[in-house]
Amino acid sequence: MKRTILILHPGALGDVLLAVPAMRSLRVRFPKHEIVLVASASVSRLLSECGLIDDWIPLEGQMCLGLFSETVSLSGELQSRVSRCDLAVVWTEDNDGSLRSLFQDVGVAQIRIQSPFSPELRAKHQSNRFLETLGETAGDISPEGTVPAPPHLLKRGKDYLQTLISRDQSLALIHPGSGSVHKCLGPRRVALLIEQLWLGGMCPLVLEGPADQDAVGHALQYVSKPPFVLKDLDLSQLAGVLAQVTLYIGHDSGVTHLSALLGVRTIALFGPTDPERWAPRGSHVAILRGSPCICESWETVKKCAEKPCLQVPIEEILMESKFAIGRSSANPRNSTRTALSHSNPM
Repeated sequence: MKRTILILHPGALGDVLLAVPAMRSLRVRFPKHEIVLVASASVSRLLSECGLIDDWIPLEGQMCLGLFSETVSLSGELQSRVSRCDLAVVWTEDNDGSLRSLFQDVGVAQIRIQSPFSPELRAKHQSNRFLETLGETAGDISPEGTVPAPPHLLKRGKDYLQTLISRDQSLALIHPGSGSVHKCLGPRRVALLIEQLWLGGMCPLVLEGPADQDAVGHALQYVSKPPFVLKDLDLSQLAGVLAQVTLYIGHDSGVTHLSALLGVRTIALFGPTDPERWAPRGSHVAILRGSPCICESWETVKKCAEKPCLQVPIEEILMESKFAIGRSSANPRNSTRTALSHSNPM
C-alpha cells in the first residue's frame, strides 16, 4: 500500500478551500504518496471527487472523536491509517504539544503543526499563510488552473436545475448569506439586485444554505418577481449547480470561495473583512467593496449600524455583472483560469 501524507484541517468550508494551494503543493512534492485529508465530511468528499486529494476521513466521525478530547488519543482505526503516514500536516493550535506527541508515538517521521492564524507567520493572504506553514512562499509555486467539476457532479447540477427552470436564459446565482450577518448586504439591496438582474435579461437564482433562511426570507419580501430559491443542496450538488451558471454573486463566504475555485465568474462583495487577507483569487473574480472598514474590532463591527464598507452601489455590481457575462461569452468555461492563484504577492 502507498505511504500517505496526512492533512488535519478542522476549519469550515472557506478555510479549507483557502488551503487548496498548499494541498496542491504537497501533491507536487510527494507524487508517490496518497494525500489523505481529515476535515469536515462535506468538503472532504468534494475535494476527493474533484481529484484534489486521494482519500479522506470525516473529522466529525467516530474515528476522530479522540483527537480533540481532554485526553487526546487515536482510535484503533485511525491509528491503522496513520501508521502509513510519512508526514502529518496539522493546521490548528497545539499549545500543549499533545497532538505532536500523538503522531510521534505512532511513528510519523515528519510533523508540521501550525495554525494559519499564528502570529509568527508573515504572509498576508490566508492561502499564502497555509503555504508558509509548509516552509514555502507564494512565489515557490506555479499558478494552477481552476478545478473543473467532474462529469457526475455536472450531471447532478444540470438535472437539478432542469426540474426548476425550462427557459433558455443566462443564470446568475446570488447567495444573500455568509457566516455572519455583519458581512452581508441589507435585504432591500439584495432585492434590488435581484430585480435589476431580471430586468437585464438574466434569470436570478437565490441560494439558501442551512443558516440563510432569514437572509433569504427578508430579501424576498421586497421583490415583485420572486426568483427561484435553491435549498437543501449538499455541497457536491451545489458544486454541480455552480458549474452551470454564468455568474455568481456572494459575500465573504465559503460558497464564494467554492465558486471561484470552480472557475465560475464570481463577484465577491466584501465589507468589514479584509479582501487582501480573505478574498478568492483569479482573473475571473471581481472584488467589490464600499468604503474601507474603519472598525477597530469585530465587536465594533457588530455595533456599526450603517456599515459603509458594505455600501457597494448596485449599479457597480450590475456593471461588473455585464462585464463578467461578456467575458464569459468570449471565453468558454473550459478555458484555463487561475483560482486561488499563488502568484499574488505576500
